[in-house]
Amino acid sequence: VAVTGMLPAILLVSAALTAIVSVLLLWLFRRAVLRSMNASAGAAPVSAAPASARTPAPPSEPAQARPALAIIRVREDDPRASVEDASRASMVSLRRLAATYALAALVYALIMALPWLAGADGELPLLRVLWLVACYAWPGVLTVLLLTSALVRMRVFVLGAYCALLASIAAAALLRNPELTLFQLLYFWLFANVPATALLAAFLRRSVRAVGPLVLAFMVAGVAGAFLSVAVAGSNDALLRAIVSAGSAVGLGAMSLFVLLHVLGFGVLAVVGWWLLGWIGRAYQAKRISDQSLTVDSLFLLFGIVQSISYVFEGWIWSITGLVAIAAYKTVAMLGLAQLRRVTARTAPPQRSLLLLRVFDLGRRSEQLLDALSARWLRAGNIDLIAGPDLVTSTVKPDEFLAFLGGQLSRRFVDSEAQLQQRLDGRDTGPDPDGRFRVNHFFCRRDTWQMSMRRLAARSGAVLMDLRAFSPRNQGCLWELEHLLGAVSLERIVLLVDRTTDRTFLQEQLQILWARIPHESINWRLASPGVRLLDVAASIAPAAELLVKSLCNDGTASDARESTAG
Repeated sequence: VAVTGMLPAILLVSAALTAIVSVLLLWLFRRAVLRSMNASAGAAPVSAAPASARTPAPPSEPAQARPALAIIRVREDDPRASVEDASRASMVSLRRLAATYALAALVYALIMALPWLAGADGELPLLRVLWLVACYAWPGVLTVLLLTSALVRMRVFVLGAYCALLASIAAAALLRNPELTLFQLLYFWLFANVPATALLAAFLRRSVRAVGPLVLAFMVAGVAGAFLSVAVAGSNDALLRAIVSAGSAVGLGAMSLFVLLHVLGFGVLAVVGWWLLGWIGRAYQAKRISDQSLTVDSLFLLFGIVQSISYVFEGWIWSITGLVAIAAYKTVAMLGLAQLRRVTARTAPPQRSLLLLRVFDLGRRSEQLLDALSARWLRAGNIDLIAGPDLVTSTVKPDEFLAFLGGQLSRRFVDSEAQLQQRLDGRDTGPDPDGRFRVNHFFCRRDTWQMSMRRLAARSGAVLMDLRAFSPRNQGCLWELEHLLGAVSLERIVLLVDRTTDRTFLQEQLQILWARIPHESINWRLASPGVRLLDVAASIAPAAELLVKSLCNDGTASDARESTAG
């Protein structure tokens, strides 16, 4: 009864509460961040100095004699976008990671198939084994799809290969066994995978994925306490009579007592859930886990529990099949990741750091861009960004979310030069256990974001500025562009545009800002100055590979320019 009744109920209620509570908490988190962003830290704001205050050009080099800034259109055949070691290494690392999780998923699937194989009376037809393992390997397919969320071709290939494998096994089984029907095979796959897949939607939706696993862990603990409190009280007549008597003494009826038992039980085990959240936060800060590995582990945990519920009818010992399969998956994954780290340490090129600047009005398009970069760039280096309303909820990290829940989010905001230096010194630039680097958020006030941007640009190996939807009202972007042209090597910069960019205004401003760069700028004496511009279609995914190749290039390749000066 506990396994087939209470456990499914706990999972269903926890998943439903996770979907609701995650949305609410993220809304509160976003509101708190935006309120703090709009507040002033009391620091003197950084402003662009007027042209008259800048270092004048020496008489022998009048400003008008300098070459105009060219626009370098990044194309597939551009030598500057050629495949470089860092770009190639990121894809190799991603494929190895996917292969590691795929192997762990196969071990998980084989163990989950054992109860069905145990009832085969000593006969183990190969097709039966293949079908069972293929069905229970679905969590591995979902994991690979999650790892390659922005790589459309790879996702289509993985899903197509899995469907082709299922179809081949099913066709062979139907030909070999005339009594078997396609409906039976389809029903088994749906029975094995649909319930857990549906529950995943509660915390793997893009809008709540960043905090879904954390909220689900807390909710499972709390809901389990609520259900257990009622079950314990109902299984002991003496205890139940004592509870009823105590409730009657204070005027509580049967329904009120029923609700109160649930609330008290939830509160007792919610303490365990809160401890679990704290442990996850500490493990994340210590780099024992990553946000991605936390999501993948939650996925397998959910599948292992749900898929083993029906096994209780085969005997109580089979009800722990899911736990054994989860332990086996985790063991294989840890061994595989350890080997992956050793290989990467020997073959990986130097780590790179990317600063992501953007128009804050992009909304979901910013999320899609970060997904594309996460799938590729985070295998080569870290990403730094200034937190904004477009990405504040979709990229929140476990430690940041727990700081918000603990009322300590304001401590993460940059209020002074000293705090900025502390954040820069504590910036996470090393890989996680799964070889994936992290996204570093800098929470800034309205009068500290400019000094943060300047310091981050100086430390970054590459700068990507997303200028989709750019227009004259984006004055902050103009300030950032002026600083980039004057203080950052042009070889390190890529500008991203699409049909929503006011290109005429952008090109005019680039020439104006270029003419105003100070004489001490590292770009002052360039004989053929140019800034790279990548034009993307409505979806960023097809351009993700070209984008990463362009950012990984160190600028030593020859240029392919299309000058728009004049």
